[in-house]
Amino acid sequence: MSNALHISRLIETYDEELRRVMFRRCGCLDTAADIVQETYQRMFAGNLWQQADNPRALLHRIAANLATDYERRRNTRNQYLENDDAVDASLLVSDGIDPEQINLARERLDRLVAAVDSLPAKCRTVFVLRKFEELSHAEIAQRLGISRNMVEKHLRNALAALQELDDL
Repeated sequence: MSNALHISRLIETYDEELRRVMFRRCGCLDTAADIVQETYQRMFAGNLWQQADNPRALLHRIAANLATDYERRRNTRNQYLENDDAVDASLLVSDGIDPEQINLARERLDRLVAAVDSLPAKCRTVFVLRKFEELSHAEIAQRLGISRNMVEKHLRNALAALQELDDL
């Protein structure tokens, strides 16, 4: 049986189940679909499916790890958003800061968040793991199953995209 046929049968067999499990875990159809798509990419990119004794279990493990990464990113993002309101309130109390400066800073922060959200998925993941979770390049490479050079490339691309925003 050809590889393409074998891969399509794996997807056909487990796709609905995997999407349902991921939807239950994250509560969003789009996020579940993204996680399942990334699962397939990882599973088939490294030919892991050919080495697996139980491809179904491997699919679920990869998806669970991706869902955990998604939840960490979401929690980190929510933590910064919650702290944002507290910071704004403390800034308003101090006498030396102009409300217009606060609005400009908030608009800049909104542009920065939008820029990070618009990065390609891998690039964004690497950036968040490095800058917010403070993981080393080696830890990121191991977690994502990519080389350290790819981690550095994704970080360069992310920083270049964010630098363009800063230049505007």
